Parts: sequence; structure tokens; C-alpha cells
Amino acid sequence: MPLHRAVTLVKLRPEAQAWAAEWLRRDVAVQFVVLLDETRRIGGRCYWTVEARAAGNLWRRYYVTPDGARVLSETEGPPRAEGR
Repeated sequence: MPLHRAVTLVKLRPEAQAWAAEWLRRDVAVQFVVLLDETRRIGGRCYWTVEARAAGNLWRRYYVTPDGARVLSETEGPPRAEGR
């Protein structure tokens, strides 16, 4: 899965869209960054770390499987299937 798709899966989550919209209303740029040097293994699966940031501050980390089948927020429970 391309790295862009991992970012898109995070950007399209309703809570991320609402968060980004609020910052953009204030004319503050938001960033979604894939950190490939910070992969995690959860439940025997590999996850890429995607961070959501605004004004240089971390808002939330997400974990996305390389195939895009699962997305996990650091504030949620176990990983869940996305769109499959």
C-alpha cells in the first residue's frame, strides 16, 4: 500500500476531519505524517505510525497496517477493519 493511502485512511476518519477543520478555520496548517522508523507490532501485526499534528504539536497517533485493512487510534481499543 502506498504511504499516501495510509495518510488518507487517517485523514478521512470523522474525528480527524473535525479536528483538521477546526485548525484550518484558524488558518493553521495541519500535518499527517507517516513515521516508518516507528512501526509497531500489535496482536502479531505490523502497523505504521501516522501522526496528526497542528501548530507543531501532536494531536493523536494512529496505527495503520501496510495493507490498509486496519486502523487503530491510540485512544481506541483493538485494531478494527477499515473498508474490508
